[in-house]
Amino acid sequence: MSSRGGSSQPTGQPQRRILRTQTAGNLGETAFDSEVVPSSLSEIAPILRVANEVESSNPRVAYLCRFYAFEKAHRLDPTSSGRGVRQFKTALLQRLERENDPTLVGRVKKSDAREMQSFYQHYYKKYIQALQKVADKADRAQLTKAYQTANVLFEVLKAVNLTQSMEVDREILEAQDKVAEKTEIYVPYNILPLDPDSSNQAIMRYPEIQAVVYALRNTRGLPWTKDHKKKGDEDILDWLQEMFGFQKDNVANQREHLILLLANVHIRQFPKPDQQQPKLDDRALTEVMRKLFKNYKKWCKYLDRKSSLWLPTIQQEVQQRKLLYMGLYLLIWGEAANLRFMPECLCYIYHHMAFELYGMLAGNVSPMTGENVKPAYGGEEEAFLGKVVTPIYEVIRREAERSRRGKSKHSQWRNYDDLNEYFWSVDCFRLGWPMRADADFFCKPIEQIREKNEEEKPSTTRDRWMGKVNFVEIRSFWHIFRSFDRMWSFFILCLQGMIIIAWNGSGDPSAIFTADVFKKVLSIFITAAVLKLGQAALDVILSWKAQRSMSFHVKLRYILKVVSAAAWVIVLPVTYAYSWENPPVFAQTIKNWFGGNSSSSPSLFILAVVIYLAPNILAAVLFLFPFLRRILESSNYRIVMLMMWWSQPRLYVGRGMHESAFSLFKYTLFWVLLIITKLAFSYYIEIKPLVGPTKAIMSVRVTNFQWHEFFPRAKNNIGVVIALWAPIILVYFMDTQIWYAIFSTLFGGIYGAFRRLGEIRTLGMLRSRFKSLPGAFNYRLIPADDRDKNKKGVWGFFSRSFPEVPSNKEKEAARFAQLWNKIISSFRDEDLISNKEMNLLLVPYWADRDLDLIQWPPFLLASKIPIALDMAKDSDSREKELNKRIESDPYMKCAVRECYASFKNIIMVLVQGKREQEVIEYIFSEVDKHLVEGNLTSEFKMSDLPTLYDHFVKLIKILLKNNPDDRNEVVLLFQDMLEVVTRDMMEAQVSSLVESIHGFGHEGMTLHEEQYQLFASSGAIRFPINPLTEAWKEKINRLYLLLTTKESAMDVPSNLEARRRISFFSNSLFMDMPDAPKVRNMLSFSVLTPYYTEEVLFSLKELEVPNEDGVSILFYLQKIFPDEWNNFLERVNRRTEEELKAPELEEQLRLWASYRGQTLTRTVRGMMYYREALELQAFLDMAKHEDLMEGYKAIELNTEDNKGERSLIKAQCEAVADMKFTYVVSCQQYGIQKRSADARAQDILRLMTKYPSLRVAYIDEVEEPNKDKSKKINDKVYYSALVKAVPKSSDASESTQNLDQVIYRIKLPGPAILGEGKPENQNHAIIFTRGEGLQTIDMNQDNYMEEALKMRNLLQEFLEHDGVRYPSILGLREHIFTGSVSSLAWFMSNQETSFVTIGQRLLANPLKVRFHYGHPDVFDRLFHLTRGGVCKASKVINLSEDIFAGFNSTLREGNVTHHEYIQVGKGRDVGLNQISMFEAKIANGNGEQTLSRDIYRLGHRFDFFRMLSCYFTTVGFYFNTLITVLTVYVFLYGRLYLVLSGLEEGLSQQPAIRDNKPLQVALASQSFVQIGFLMALPMLMEIGLERGFRTALSEFILMQLQLAPVFFTFSLGTKTHYYGRTLLHGGAKYRPTGRGFVVFHAKFADNYRLYSRSHFVKGIEMMILLLVYQIFGHTYRSAVAYVLITVSMWFMVGTWLFAPFLFNPSGFEWQKIVDDWTDWNKWITNRGGIGVPPEKSWESWWEEEQEHLRHSGMRGIIAEILLSLRFFIYQYGLVYHLNITKHTKSFLVYGASWLVILLILFVMKAVSVGRRRFSASYQLVFRLIKGMIFLTFISILVTLVALPHMTIQDIIVCILAFMPTGWGMLLIAQALKPLVHKAGFWGSIKTLARGYEIIMGLLLFTPVAFLAWFPFVSEFQTRMLFNQAFSRGLQISRILGGQRKDRASRNKE
Repeated sequence: MSSRGGSSQPTGQPQRRILRTQTAGNLGETAFDSEVVPSSLSEIAPILRVANEVESSNPRVAYLCRFYAFEKAHRLDPTSSGRGVRQFKTALLQRLERENDPTLVGRVKKSDAREMQSFYQHYYKKYIQALQKVADKADRAQLTKAYQTANVLFEVLKAVNLTQSMEVDREILEAQDKVAEKTEIYVPYNILPLDPDSSNQAIMRYPEIQAVVYALRNTRGLPWTKDHKKKGDEDILDWLQEMFGFQKDNVANQREHLILLLANVHIRQFPKPDQQQPKLDDRALTEVMRKLFKNYKKWCKYLDRKSSLWLPTIQQEVQQRKLLYMGLYLLIWGEAANLRFMPECLCYIYHHMAFELYGMLAGNVSPMTGENVKPAYGGEEEAFLGKVVTPIYEVIRREAERSRRGKSKHSQWRNYDDLNEYFWSVDCFRLGWPMRADADFFCKPIEQIREKNEEEKPSTTRDRWMGKVNFVEIRSFWHIFRSFDRMWSFFILCLQGMIIIAWNGSGDPSAIFTADVFKKVLSIFITAAVLKLGQAALDVILSWKAQRSMSFHVKLRYILKVVSAAAWVIVLPVTYAYSWENPPVFAQTIKNWFGGNSSSSPSLFILAVVIYLAPNILAAVLFLFPFLRRILESSNYRIVMLMMWWSQPRLYVGRGMHESAFSLFKYTLFWVLLIITKLAFSYYIEIKPLVGPTKAIMSVRVTNFQWHEFFPRAKNNIGVVIALWAPIILVYFMDTQIWYAIFSTLFGGIYGAFRRLGEIRTLGMLRSRFKSLPGAFNYRLIPADDRDKNKKGVWGFFSRSFPEVPSNKEKEAARFAQLWNKIISSFRDEDLISNKEMNLLLVPYWADRDLDLIQWPPFLLASKIPIALDMAKDSDSREKELNKRIESDPYMKCAVRECYASFKNIIMVLVQGKREQEVIEYIFSEVDKHLVEGNLTSEFKMSDLPTLYDHFVKLIKILLKNNPDDRNEVVLLFQDMLEVVTRDMMEAQVSSLVESIHGFGHEGMTLHEEQYQLFASSGAIRFPINPLTEAWKEKINRLYLLLTTKESAMDVPSNLEARRRISFFSNSLFMDMPDAPKVRNMLSFSVLTPYYTEEVLFSLKELEVPNEDGVSILFYLQKIFPDEWNNFLERVNRRTEEELKAPELEEQLRLWASYRGQTLTRTVRGMMYYREALELQAFLDMAKHEDLMEGYKAIELNTEDNKGERSLIKAQCEAVADMKFTYVVSCQQYGIQKRSADARAQDILRLMTKYPSLRVAYIDEVEEPNKDKSKKINDKVYYSALVKAVPKSSDASESTQNLDQVIYRIKLPGPAILGEGKPENQNHAIIFTRGEGLQTIDMNQDNYMEEALKMRNLLQEFLEHDGVRYPSILGLREHIFTGSVSSLAWFMSNQETSFVTIGQRLLANPLKVRFHYGHPDVFDRLFHLTRGGVCKASKVINLSEDIFAGFNSTLREGNVTHHEYIQVGKGRDVGLNQISMFEAKIANGNGEQTLSRDIYRLGHRFDFFRMLSCYFTTVGFYFNTLITVLTVYVFLYGRLYLVLSGLEEGLSQQPAIRDNKPLQVALASQSFVQIGFLMALPMLMEIGLERGFRTALSEFILMQLQLAPVFFTFSLGTKTHYYGRTLLHGGAKYRPTGRGFVVFHAKFADNYRLYSRSHFVKGIEMMILLLVYQIFGHTYRSAVAYVLITVSMWFMVGTWLFAPFLFNPSGFEWQKIVDDWTDWNKWITNRGGIGVPPEKSWESWWEEEQEHLRHSGMRGIIAEILLSLRFFIYQYGLVYHLNITKHTKSFLVYGASWLVILLILFVMKAVSVGRRRFSASYQLVFRLIKGMIFLTFISILVTLVALPHMTIQDIIVCILAFMPTGWGMLLIAQALKPLVHKAGFWGSIKTLARGYEIIMGLLLFTPVAFLAWFPFVSEFQTRMLFNQAFSRGLQISRILGGQRKDRASRNKE
C-alpha cells in the first residue's frame, strides 16, 4: 500500500504532483501560474490569466500577452526592489525567449498586430455577442469574465500596434468602447448583481429587494459637490462616499449589506409589497434602525448628550434620512478595522459625523467661513481611512508594541478595553472634532517621548500618558478576593460563627439561642468590618495606576469607602466591648484601652450593628424586586445616581443585568439548598468533631522537642493547632465546588429529562415510534399554514404525540419523503451506510398515487412478507386467527397490503391485451370480494401461495433488468402464474372463470389450448417498459426488497455514528422548539470560520507516508473506520485500494480521508449543508402540488424535456438560499499562500469551486513601489479582501483553470493582527458577513444534514422573549466526534460532552450565567456589531477570546440561552500531550480572566447568588483545583513539622493526632476532586439520560478500569500549575495543539520537557515528604491510619510521575525505550546558545523554562523566593534526626550542615574550573587531584560510619535533607538571575541544575525501563489505551506494529 510513497512511482503522472510545492523562486515551465505573482506586481496577474486562457486556442496571442506583462512589470518596478520580483522577471524572460520561435511558426497572419486584431474580433463575436441575451446566473458570470478578458486583450493589442506603429481598426475601437463601458458595470459581485442588466435574475426579482434598491436611489435634495459627474444609478451611499471620503469597495460591500438586511426584515415581517411599484415599509426601517442605534442612543443618554439622529418634519424625507443615518453607521463600521473592537469609540466618531450630515442637509452655514457646512474630514479619496481611522489605529498599534507581544505587565500599556473606556466619560469630548493631535488620548507614554528627544526635560510631559482607564489588571491572587468579596466574606463569617458555636457549650447549633453564645456570635460583625476595610484598601491599591483617568467623584468614593470602613473597624469593637458585663479576653483588652470600668450598655452595639447593616437591608429589599434594581441602575436622575454611586461606581456597562423574578426564584432556590447542605456538612463532619481534640491538645504541655525549638514557651501548642486546622479550613473553602458538582448533576439531570432528552436512544425505540415520525417531521420542520398551536399545560408537556399522517394526505407524505430521503442520502454520501442499507432506509420519492396507504421505509417492513407467507400457507381456513396475527404487527399489515396493491398495480400495467385484462380483472375482483367478506382462506387454497410468490419474484427480477431478450420468459411466467391461480388456488371458482374465458373464445377449442394462447399475442404484454421512469424503477426496486429481504433489518443502519445521529435527530423532533417559518420569512444568517494554516485537505503524500512505526494515516483510518472504508469502495465502484490509483479517484480518496480528520474541508462540507437544506426547504415551501409530487429530485436531475419551469424553480430556491445564508471562511494567509504556490491555497480554491456560494476573506499584504525614491524598501499596504471562485463555463469543451476573483478589497490602516490572532482574524472578515444571525464555527467542527434542517427553527429563538430580554447568543450543544480513537480521547470527549450538555444546560437555566464557550453559538449579529464584535482581542488578557464575548454580551444586557434540539460536531485533542497543551491553554486563559475587568464587574454587578454561579463555573473552578493541590501540600508540610519537631510523638496519646476523623473526611473530599469525580458525576448523569443508566454504569466501570482516575489526577496537576503560574508570573500564551491523529510514541525527552515543571518536580517533592513522614513517624502509630490518610497522596505522586509513560503508545516497548534513552542523553548534554531550539538542547529549554520570571516583576520574584524557602525546612529538621546528632539540640548542628553543603559546592566548582583550565595542559595532575578528592570522600564516609556510628538510614536521611536545599538554592538563583549573572555564578548554577535534571530523569526512567523488560506489560498497556478500538474489533496491534509483513509481501509481487 505504501509502495506509492516509495521509489517505484508510476511514471504516468509524476509531473502533476510536483506542481503543488513550487515557489516563485523555482518556477518551472508548467507552473508559470498567473497566481504566483509578487505582490508588488499584482497588476499584471490579469494579463497572465488571459495568456493562460487563450494559450490553447492561439499560442502566439498568449506569447504577446506575456510579453506585454513583462514590459508592464518592468515599468511597475524598474529596479526590482520588490520581494521576489527579480526572480519572477528572470523566469518570465527565460520563458519568453523559449517560446518566441515556436509560436511564430504557428502564427496565421502576417504580423503580430494583425494576429492580435483578428483574434480580438473572433473573441468578441464568439463570447460577448453570443452571451449578450442571458438571464442565468452562471452566464452572467461568464459574460463578466469575457468583458474583462476582452479589455486585457485590447490593452495588449494597443501595445503591439504601438510597437509596430499600426492604426487600430475603427470597428475594433467601437467594439472596445462598448466593452470598456460594460466592464465598468459588470464587476464581480457577491450576492446581489446590482447592474442594470441583471434585473432579470431571480434574486433581483424579489419585490422587497427592488423596494430597498429603489429607496436607496432616492437622492432628491442631497447637495452634491460642484464638480460632481452624474451617473445613472447613483444612490444615497454614493453621496456619503463623495462627502465623507469612504472607500469605493467599502461602499459596495455595505450597500449590499444594507439592502439584504432591510429586505430580509421586510420580507419577514410585513405583507408582500406592491408588485408594480415596490415600496420599502417604514416599519422594517424602524426595526433595523432601532437595533443598529440602540447602543449609540444609550451612550448619548449616559453621557448626557443629545443624539445626532434628527429626523425631518416632512414625512417624504424621513425614509431617506433614516437610510442616510444607517448607511453612514455601516460605512464607518465597515472601514473601522481594529476600531471595531471599540464600540463606543465608533459611537464617538458617528456622533460627530452624523451631526455634520445633519448640518449639510439642513443647509447650515459655518459661522467661521460663511459657506455651507462641510465635513471636517472629507472630500478626497480615502479621507476617512487616512484622517479618522489611522490616527486612532496608530494609538492602538503603539500600545500593542509597548505590550512587547504580551510580555510586559498589563499595567504598562492600554489594551482595547482601556482605549474604548476612554469614551465612557464626558472627557472624551475634549478630543474635539476634528480631533486634536495633542489630545491626551493620543499622547505617547514617557519612555517613547524620551527616545524621540533626548535633550528635552521629560518632566514637562510627565503626566501626559493617559494610563489605564477604570481598571488595572495586576497579577495578584488578591483579585479573587476582590472580585468575589461578598462570597468570601460570607464563607469566612459562617466559619467564624460555626467555630464559636462549636467551641462554646454543648456544640449543638441550638446553643446559639443562649445569651452568652449569641453575644459571642455577634462578633462576626467586627470581622465583617475588617474584611470591608481590606476590600476598600485593595480597591485603592489595585486601581492606583488608573488614577490619572479617574474622575473626581470616583476618587472621592474610593477615599470615603476606606475612611468609613476604617471608622466601622473602630466603632464596632469598642461598642462590642462595652456590651459585656464580664467581658471575654478580647473585649476586656479593648475596654482597658478606653478606661475599662464604666458600665456595660449592650444597646449601643446593637444600634451600631443596625446602622452598619442598613445598606445591606436596602440591598436585600432591592434583591427581591429585580425590576426596581434595573430601573434604578439604568436611570439618569441625579438623586438616583447619587444613591447608586455609593453602592457601585457608575459604569457604562453592567447596568440593569437583573433577570425576571421567576428566574431569580429558581437560582436562589438552587443556591439556598446547596449552601444549607454545605454548611451542615462542614459543621457536623469537619468543625464540630475537631473542637474537643483541639481543646485537649491546647491543654497539654510538650517539653522534649527533637530539634532546636526557637519558641519553646509558645502557649497552647499553637503550631499543632495550625497544622491540624489548615487543611480542614482549605477544604471548607473548596468543597462548595464538590457540592456544586453534585447539585448540578441532579438539577441538570431533572432539567434534561423534562426537556425530553434520550426518549429515543436506540434503534428499537426509533422503530416503535416511527409511526409518529412523519407527523413530527411535518409539525416541526414544515411551516404551519394555520394549525392550532401546541397544547401547552401539564398534559401537553408530558404527552408529546403528533397526529399520524393519514394516507390520503399526499402533501404531508411527500414532504416527509423528501426530507427523510435527503437525510438518508447524505448518510450515503458520507459513506456511513452501504447501498443496500440506503435502499432499506429510503421512503419512495415518487409517492404512488394508486396506492392508498403510507409507504414505510423497507427496513421496518423487511422479512415481514416471507413470515406472513409462512403463516398464510398453514392457515387452513382459520381466517380470523390469521387476521389477528397479522394485525398484531402493524408493519406486517402494511407490508401485506402494500405488496398486494403493488402486485395488482404492476400486473395491470404490464397486461395490455383486452381478453387478458378481463381475465385478470375478474380474478382480482374475486379476491377483493372474498377479502371484504372475510372468507378468503376458506375459499382459496393457500398452500400454493409460495409457488405464486416464486413466480412473481422471478418476474420482478426480469423487470429490474428490463432486457428485451427476456420477453418470452415474461410470457411464460404470466401463463404459469395464471395456471397456479386458476388450477391450484381457485378450484371452486374455476368453472365460472372458464365460462368467462369461453364467452369470447372460439367455440370448440379446448380450454387447455385456449389458455396457452392467452398472453402470447404480440400486444398482450407491455415489455420491455419504455420509457423507463425513475418512479417505476423505484417501485420495482422497493417491491423486490419487500419480497426478498429474508433476514430482519433490525440492525440497519449498522454504523454506530449513523445510529447515533438518526436517533438523536428523531428524538429532537419531540423536544420543544419554535415552529418553522417559511424560508422566505426566516431570519437570515451567516457562518464565519477563522482559519490560519491548519490542514485543508490531506495530500496523497501525507496519507501514505508511514510514521516511524510504519503506519500511514490512510491505513490507520481504514482500520478505525472499516465499515466506512468498504462503503466508500462500494460508492466509487472499486474493490480494492489498488484500483483507486486512477487520477479521477485520487481526489475522492483524499476527500474520504479528510472528512475523517479535523480539516477545513470537513468543516466547509458541514456548513454548506445549511445551504442544501435551505434550498430543499425553499422548494417544499414554494412548490405547487404537481411539483411537490414530482419531488425535489426531479429538479436536481433536471431532465431536458421540462427544463424551463424546473430550472426556474431551482433558480428561485437558490435565490432564497442566497438571501438567507452566507458562509465566509477567513483564511488570513490565503494571499501569501497563493503567492508562494502553497498547496493549501490550491485546496481552498478547490473548495470555492466545489461550493460556489462559499466566500473566502483574507488579509492581503501588498508591496507598493515607493514614491520616495531615496528609500530602498517598499511600503507594505494591507487590504481586507473577499474572493469567490470564477464560475465554470457551461461550455464543457474548454478546460479552464480554477481561478478566484476579488469581489471587495478594503484598505486597512496597517497590519490587522495587533492582538490575539484568532479574534483579529474574525474581526477583519466580519464585515463580509450578512444577515441577522452569525454562527461562529471553528476549524475543527462538523455539521450534519439533518441538523441543518432545524436551523430556521433555531433562529426563531431570537424572537422569543424570555422573561426580561431577547436572547443575544443562542448556545448549541456539540457532539465530540474524536472519542473513538483511544481511551484518552474517550475520557476527553466524555468530559467535554458533559460540559457542553448538562453543564451548559444548567448554566443557561436556572443559573443564568452561561457565557460563550468556543464555537457553535449563534450571535445576534446586529446586537454584537454595535457592541464590539463576537470576541475580544487584547493580547494575553483575552487569551480565551470566546468567553469574553459572553461576558461582554451579559454586561451589555444581553442574554445567553442554550438549546439542545440541535447539535454541531466538534473535534478534540486525542493524545495526552495535546490534551495537556489544551488544558494548559484553558488554565492560562482562566488565570488571565481572573485579572480581567469583566470578571470583576460580573462579580460586583450580579446579585449574590448569580455571582456564586459565575464564580464556581468560571475562575472558581480553577482556583478550587489549585486549593485541592494546596491542601495536600499544607497537610504534608504540617505533618513534616509535627514529625520533625517531635510534637507528634509528644502528643501521640491525643485522639486528634492518632485517629482524626474530620481530617480523614477533609482529605477524602480532596481526593474526591483529585481523581476526577467532579467530572465523572455530570458525565454519568448525561450518559444515563441520553443512553440509559445501565450503559452509564458500565461505561463508568470501564473508565475506572482504563485508569480514568489517573488521567483526571494528572490533568488536575496541569490545571493547577498553569493557573497558578499565570496569576503569579504571567506567561500565558496560545498553544497550538495540532489536530492530527495521534497514535505515535512520544519520546522520553518530549515528555520530560512538557511535564518536568508542572508534574515531575512537584511529584518528587511530595514523594520526599511522604518518605520522611514514613521514616520518622512510624514508631508510634498504626500503619492502617497512615495508609488511609496518605493513600490518595501516594496515588497522586505515582500519577504525576508516571502517567505520561502509561498513556504513551508503545511506552513499554524495549526497542523504543533504548531509542528514547539515547535521544535523552543527546538532549541533556547538548550546549545551548542563540538559535538552538529547546527541542535540541537542554540548556535552551532550561533558559526558556524560566522566561516567565524575567517579565514577572517585583511581586512575582518575592513570591517565588518566599515559596522556595520551604525547601530549607527539610535540612533544618532532618539534621537533628541523624544518629550522630541524636544527643545535641544545639543550633550549631544546623550551621555545621551548611558548612558541609558549601564544601561540596566548592569542590564541585573547583573540579569544573580545573577541567576548563588544566585538563588540556596538565592532564595527569588534574586526574590525580580528582582521584585524591574521591579517596578523601570515601575515607570521610568510612570514618563517620566507624566512629560516631553513622547508619545507612543516616546516609539516606542526609540525601533527603540536602537534595531539597540544593533545589531551593537553584530556584532562588533563577529568580535573582540578573544578580547571579553579575556575581558570575550563573555557569555553576547551570551545572548544578543539569545535575538535578539528570537525577530526575534517571528516577523516572528506571521504573519504566524495568517494566519494559517484561513483554506482557506492553500488551496490557496497549489493551488499556486502545480498548475503544479493540471493542470494535480493530487490529490495533497492526496499527502499532506497523505493516512490515504487509509491505514485504507487496514488494515481492
